[in-house]
Amino acid sequence: MAAQNHAPASPTYRVRSRLPDNVIGRTIFSVAMVARVPYFGGILPYVRTMEPGRCVVTAPKWFGVYNHLGTFHAIAACNLAETAMGMLMEATVPTTHRWIPKGMSTQYLAKATTGLTATAVLDDVDFTAITTGVDVVVPVSVTDRDGVEVVHADIRTWVTPTG
Repeated sequence: MAAQNHAPASPTYRVRSRLPDNVIGRTIFSVAMVARVPYFGGILPYVRTMEPGRCVVTAPKWFGVYNHLGTFHAIAACNLAETAMGMLMEATVPTTHRWIPKGMSTQYLAKATTGLTATAVLDDVDFTAITTGVDVVVPVSVTDRDGVEVVHADIRTWVTPTG
């Protein structure tokens, strides 16, 4: 888990925290997230877990994410990875700081023939020590229904104090 901070949580994470931790709450949050960030809508993301230091987002395999081989398109998998990273950062970065993605390094490890699950995990970030801009790399593992990692992404974010 990420270091605990005593600063207020982001508005996004506060909304998620106020909703019930069940299918209804997760569905409402996922739909609201897509309304706020419409680009993510193409993968039909479902935020399963969103907490400081960890986020899990799933996306079904449907014709909107197919590539010419009939498998989950690599860029759609990157979109899923970015969704998980973004929700992780919203849950983890205190309001004393802000973040923005800077770059993504991906490895396409296997064909994705099922729906996918992206898990973003961030350990040991002391935000109180960040007094100027710093790169924070968020690793994201994208797995298929059988738990096989089909894509790995390291997403570099730029974190700065808000003041």
